[in-house]
Amino acid sequence: MGHPKIEYWLPEEIEARSFALIGEELKERGICIPKEEEAVTMRAIHTSADFDYAKTLCFSKGAVAVLEGLIRGGADIVTDTNMALAGINKKALGKFGGTAHCFMAEEEAARMAKEKGMTRAAASMELAAAMGKPIIFAVGNAPTALLKLHELAAAGDWKPAFIIGVPVGFVNVEASKELILGTGIPYIINRGRKGGSNIAAAICNAVLYQMQ
Repeated sequence: MGHPKIEYWLPEEIEARSFALIGEELKERGICIPKEEEAVTMRAIHTSADFDYAKTLCFSKGAVAVLEGLIRGGADIVTDTNMALAGINKKALGKFGGTAHCFMAEEEAARMAKEKGMTRAAASMELAAAMGKPIIFAVGNAPTALLKLHELAAAGDWKPAFIIGVPVGFVNVEASKELILGTGIPYIINRGRKGGSNIAAAICNAVLYQMQ
């Protein structure tokens, strides 16, 4: 078996070529992605080189349109990792009046986590819930963040405006995602163990880029 052929592309052409290759391979695999979900699914595949996302990403009804409406209305994005925060295109979000946040390194999150016997990720969700504005949650690492969002939504009048739930791992990862699917909160969830901060950021960016 020979080595893969080297292709020569200008820097600005590489991403377009990658998406073209993804489209070709999806077609070869007989996978047809609904048009409204295409940008998100293809960017998740582009970020990870993992075609499983074409099968495991789940969208609530009209999810992308709901997400676009929230962004246009100036909603903020809260992540559970600084890695996801770093990956989100904050300039694109800022055009609509929104800001991206991560409270994981905040002293208040550390204090709350210690006092209440919870993870910092869960404490971060509580801090975000107190912000007093529509919040899009982009969770790529901590299932405890999803569990806390479920708990908060079930307990009172507050609920997240939208949940991107793609934590990666083994302990409570699948169960926490399944809980969110049953809440009635608009979502993009990746079922199973796969996900990550990079995928959470990629989903945010896929929607932001198609809004520019």
